[in-house]
Amino acid sequence: MNQRNYTKLWWRNCLAIIGLSVFPLLFVTIALYTLFDGIYTDKVTESLKRTAENRRDAIDLFFNERVAQLYTIANTNTFATLTEETFLKTIFEVMHTKSNSFMDIGVIDDEGNHRAYVGPYYSMLKEVNYKNEAWFSATKANGIYISDIFMGFRKVPHFIIAVMVREKNTSWILRVTINLKNIYDILQNDLVGEGSDAFIVNLNNALMTQPRIGGNYLEKPKYPDFSSTSTTNATRRVFEGQDSFYASTKISSTKWVVVIKEDPDEILLPFQTGKYWMMFFTIFGLAIIVIGAILFTNGLINRIRKTDQEDASKSDMLVQANKMIALSKMAAGIAHEVNNPLASIAEVAGWMKDLLAEEDIAANKNFAELDESVDKIEQQVARARKIIHNLLGFARRMEPAKEKININALLDETTGFLDNGARYMNINIEKHYAEDVPIITSDLSQIQQVVLNLLNNAIDAIDHDGTVTVSTRYHEKTGEVEISVADTGKGIPESNLSKIFDPFFTTKEVGKGTGLGLSISYTIIEKLGGRISVESKEGEGTVFTILLPKN
Repeated sequence: MNQRNYTKLWWRNCLAIIGLSVFPLLFVTIALYTLFDGIYTDKVTESLKRTAENRRDAIDLFFNERVAQLYTIANTNTFATLTEETFLKTIFEVMHTKSNSFMDIGVIDDEGNHRAYVGPYYSMLKEVNYKNEAWFSATKANGIYISDIFMGFRKVPHFIIAVMVREKNTSWILRVTINLKNIYDILQNDLVGEGSDAFIVNLNNALMTQPRIGGNYLEKPKYPDFSSTSTTNATRRVFEGQDSFYASTKISSTKWVVVIKEDPDEILLPFQTGKYWMMFFTIFGLAIIVIGAILFTNGLINRIRKTDQEDASKSDMLVQANKMIALSKMAAGIAHEVNNPLASIAEVAGWMKDLLAEEDIAANKNFAELDESVDKIEQQVARARKIIHNLLGFARRMEPAKEKININALLDETTGFLDNGARYMNINIEKHYAEDVPIITSDLSQIQQVVLNLLNNAIDAIDHDGTVTVSTRYHEKTGEVEISVADTGKGIPESNLSKIFDPFFTTKEVGKGTGLGLSISYTIIEKLGGRISVESKEGEGTVFTILLPKN
């Protein structure tokens, strides 16, 4: 039988289990990750859009309220009244008590002259003329004007809201400077992430507010250009090596664009946490699969190896049995053919001895040699007959007897036959009998023949000074009685173990063994429904084990 490559089989089976389990797990994990990534990214961009629109609506409301407030003051008072700075100051104080949105207030006539002013820059602005200022022209053209951030006469960033009032045949402008902190507070409200930011740019992509993370008024922001935004949009972009989410929307009351920026590591933190848990469970699942595959494969390979060993044993036994059948037939034929010539030789040898006895040739100088030769012929004929007898016994298919046998008692009786001889060679026979060995039904004389043969072989193997151990044991699970005969002899070479039960195979010296003892023992045990096996190691000894059925 060809030997399996168990290592290769182990790896093939283990990798097959792992492959069939891991690929579906990875496929599901990747599919779920991709699905959740898309859903969460969409959710984040929608949330950013709403945030940008909320900021836009808040700023629009802020401007509308301030324009309405300014428009109401301008249209409920006359130019002459408002140019009275005492009255204008009273109005400004009323405005300021309800809101800190205004930095100052001024009244400019149709020629651009600053006719009245209330605020912290009185000495600087009271006498200036705005006729050439861009916001002055824009206000006269549109009636209401919200400027971009500009430096003005004060040389500091600020922006104004101005409304024009027509009174009789002339017109005048009421102007206020807006506190930039109000716009900044609206933009930065609820921004909690360290990478979060919000700012406003005009049509020229110049900053109208200061971002939290770098940048100043009227500078280009350190972010992508969103100045051309016309509708609300949100996207994820990599700008100058920095990955960010952006949302932008245009303020309807001005030409400004609100931009919201978020750091993906912060805004996607819950998803990243979920991703790490998913990776943990995936790795944990892979570890479970690998461990399970190893344990399952180990068990499977062990079962296959055990089955192969059992099959090999059965195959060996079958081969041995077939060999015995064939050899028994051949032995029967040989015994029959050789027995007749041996009978003739023995008869002639006897006749020659009778002649030597009857004739008076004792004085012949060759008498002694002739007599010795005839004795040797008879001895060899006797030996040949013994071999023939054994061959016939080997070939004969005797039906085993059925009788109740106490195995321990049988062994005591059998070892008793050899006690004296063993003691003479300083060989100790030890007995280890199990007390639970039951009475079995089998052929007592044949079992005794086998045991006697094994004991003789053990003593021969030891030669002098050693121990033969005879033991019994009952296998309750299989209902078998075990007899073992172990010796401390020189052992049997591994190359001879497979031939030990072959007929005529012997390791004894020529003339000291026929090589049929173990073959006959094998045949007997097989006929009794049992099994016989041998284990041996050179230099340590040999153990023969017999298993006999209880019934």
